[in-house]
Amino acid sequence: AFMTGMYQTSFGAHHHRSHRDDGYQLPAGVRLISDRLREAGYFTANVVEFPAAMKLRGAGKTDWNFQPPDKPFDSNKWETLKSRQPFYAQVNLSETHRIYKKAKNNPTDPAKLTLPPYLPDHPVAREDWALYHDSMMALDTKVGAVLERLEQEGLSGNTIVFFFGDNGRECFRGKYFAYEQGCQVPLMVRWPKLLPAGSTSDELVSLIDVTATTLALAGVPVPEEMQGQPFLGPNAKRREHLFTAMDRVGTKVDRVRTVRDARYKYIRNFEPTRPYLLPRMPYADNTNPNFNLMRRLYAEGKLNAVQAKFLAPIKPAEELYDLQTDPFELNNLAESPEYKQVLTRLRSALEKWMVDTKDLGRTPEDPATQKREIEKLTRQMEKQFGKTAGGEERSRP
Repeated sequence: AFMTGMYQTSFGAHHHRSHRDDGYQLPAGVRLISDRLREAGYFTANVVEFPAAMKLRGAGKTDWNFQPPDKPFDSNKWETLKSRQPFYAQVNLSETHRIYKKAKNNPTDPAKLTLPPYLPDHPVAREDWALYHDSMMALDTKVGAVLERLEQEGLSGNTIVFFFGDNGRECFRGKYFAYEQGCQVPLMVRWPKLLPAGSTSDELVSLIDVTATTLALAGVPVPEEMQGQPFLGPNAKRREHLFTAMDRVGTKVDRVRTVRDARYKYIRNFEPTRPYLLPRMPYADNTNPNFNLMRRLYAEGKLNAVQAKFLAPIKPAEELYDLQTDPFELNNLAESPEYKQVLTRLRSALEKWMVDTKDLGRTPEDPATQKREIEKLTRQMEKQFGKTAGGEERSRP
């Protein structure tokens, strides 16, 4: 979605890795941001190789669920940027992607952390949360190194930097799920000429808006058909709603759509007979110890009502949350008469969005493709972790 400025549901990239190997091409009019900027005279890079002194390497991720052009970027080397201006560069860092690593110096003390209420106060959950914090600190250090290098090379004053994540945190109820923990990502913009350091905004922004904003600030016309919209610059627009979509993710088959405004969030579960958490999820089970911890404690009757609800065999067709009073989305208001007007308003907004964006999720995934991808991922996980029913509740490595 970010690479095109379009919702993945609009051009057939909504099922996880369903088009990674089949040569699927983007439809007419949908193009990569790097192609649009290159056409406008920008040198483009997906930086993997940095100067040796930085002791840094980018992930170079191009796992976009479609077949990209033969050369989506001009370079993968940092050293090419200074002499090839103007430039557009991406740096993919994977520290906060599982499996997390414990900090060598001053690791986070699990006992001093505050866990979210949907997790039990258990050593495994605390250890994992501490590792996540360590990983964030490691990421922060590397981002700082990139910003420092821009300064050293005299590029920082004329470079706009966007920092963001590609999905929410990889915790229980995070990635793989439609709650804010899985959808909300950090977004910071460094633009010394216009944005004061430390300033904040409560504006609703989608990552496809980062695409449109980048084009606008680079002087490239934002195509009328692009669903992202600029949030900075003279043509900036404010959103009333944010929309997200989740279809099959790995072995987890589902179809969920959400809409939120400044206060409320509505979730539509189109597959309510499918549980939130499958009995087995090979990748998640082997990289996230909370999944098996929660299953075990649920079976032993050791979860409270809030925590146990997420382990139920079915889920409600509709969910509604007041993010102002219930930021962890624990109290479903969908059946509350007091919130009927809010529910109706957001439901209508979501239905209109699905029609306006030609949501392809209304057509089920090809069964053969689905079967192939699930079996492929399962084999990969078994090869990496062994043929287990799930991962173990690992403590800190």
